[in-house]
Amino acid sequence: MCAIFTVQSRSIPEATIRDCFERTQSRGPDMSRFMSFPWGYMGFHRLAIMGLTESGMQPFKMDDDYVICNGELYGFRPIRERLLEQYPLKSESDCEILLPLYREYGVEMFKTLDAEFAMILYDGKQGKLIAARDPIGIRPLYYGVLPDGGMAFASEPKNLVGLCDQILPFPPGHYWIDGKFVQYADPAHVDQFTMKTEEAVCAKLRRLLIDGVEKRLDADAPIGFLLSGGLDSSLVCAIAQRALDTPIRTFAIGMDIDAIDLKYARMVADYIGSEHTEVIISEQDVIDALPEVVALLGTWDITTIRASIGMYLVCKYIHEHTDVRVLLTGEISDELFGYKYTDFAPDAASFQEEAEKRIRELHMYDVLRADRCISVNSLEARVPFGDLKFVRYAMSVDPELKMNRHNMGKYLIRKAFEDDHLLPDEILWRQKAAFSDAVGHSMVGDLKALAERTYTDAEFHERAAGYGYCPPFTKESLLYRELFEKTYPGQARMIVDFWMPNKTWPGCNVDDPSARVLSNYGASGI
Repeated sequence: MCAIFTVQSRSIPEATIRDCFERTQSRGPDMSRFMSFPWGYMGFHRLAIMGLTESGMQPFKMDDDYVICNGELYGFRPIRERLLEQYPLKSESDCEILLPLYREYGVEMFKTLDAEFAMILYDGKQGKLIAARDPIGIRPLYYGVLPDGGMAFASEPKNLVGLCDQILPFPPGHYWIDGKFVQYADPAHVDQFTMKTEEAVCAKLRRLLIDGVEKRLDADAPIGFLLSGGLDSSLVCAIAQRALDTPIRTFAIGMDIDAIDLKYARMVADYIGSEHTEVIISEQDVIDALPEVVALLGTWDITTIRASIGMYLVCKYIHEHTDVRVLLTGEISDELFGYKYTDFAPDAASFQEEAEKRIRELHMYDVLRADRCISVNSLEARVPFGDLKFVRYAMSVDPELKMNRHNMGKYLIRKAFEDDHLLPDEILWRQKAAFSDAVGHSMVGDLKALAERTYTDAEFHERAAGYGYCPPFTKESLLYRELFEKTYPGQARMIVDFWMPNKTWPGCNVDDPSARVLSNYGASGI
């Protein structure tokens, strides 16, 4: 990951701007650059992944145009070869092609990119600042209005605390120009469903996911894999291992007393032949990490915080003990193919509507978790299930096929790889367990116990009543909200709501986001 930062103002002291810029140096520890312009400032912290020499340092410049981008542009090499015929590109960095592409296509460029990105571009000829974010929001970008009316953009909200009265996430699939947001893509929207047979759908899902994994293996820095032992991360690891000549490096985490998934992760690692590492954590590790996790996330959401503690600690281990710089993860499968609670969807139309909502809000939940837990440890996240072609096709599949008609969640993606034997059947057909639970059922219990020790019943009701926006409804949620407010005072609207099952559906009107409280959880946690 890298960090981008831009302030469209000269009325704020430069020392203040620099201080805000430095808050996200962990995203890009290799090199930093801060530049001033007549219209404001640009800053870039670099984590070198593609084109490791200094020539790949940003901002990139072409005449009076500048660009900074936190992103990966997949398939950029043939594009770069074509552009070299006309433009003097100097580095092996994928992001250097952005200014030539902008020269050729203007803002229509954003529609053409097969990429995860957040970028800020200054068009010197027109004197315009342009910002944009990828269609899913895998790469983070936040914005706020400055006291003098100028705009500020940054990779994380912590860069903008103290600069802007209100900080908001930049909407995915949009670009900003001339003071307006313009939507250029919405991968959740479907005009017409793909009315194919189950066999045909599974075959295409298989091809697209393999492509999504393989294109994300292109890096000039060492790659690793997070392996929970669940279906999604296991598939990513197995596909990658088949594509590579040497053993991949896999990492799993679990509590010291009741880690559910460590045994399944080990089973996958043994089966595919990866170089596997287990990270074991204790109750004290969880409690000690909590304040830092809330601060780095910039959220008060219960399920995001629970699931982030294990991910943060395993990434911390990877950063401190290995040379890995890129991590592939298994996020975004649930939003496409269903959670445990979507088994209760009353009909296919409701299932599809829920999937659209989850995809559009991903950037505030699972994608936010993956970005922050990985980037704060100076690593880059890559998410194969978030490949644009894969997402668009999965969303276009007739939701009747995605409904749980086989007593097996995410049946289509399991069926798609049934004949490959990439994984043991025990893994491929294993019921889903939530990551925050699978790290160890005791972890969530430890967090709830901490909250119980922190507040009496009277204190909980009094303090929770002080929040008008998304008020805490349990002691645990109050604890997280108060930790959030310490770092991001008054910025709760960065998150739209608590991530919870759809309470309007039968069986889903619950007060805890964990799938463990649902009646269909069954053998998921065994």
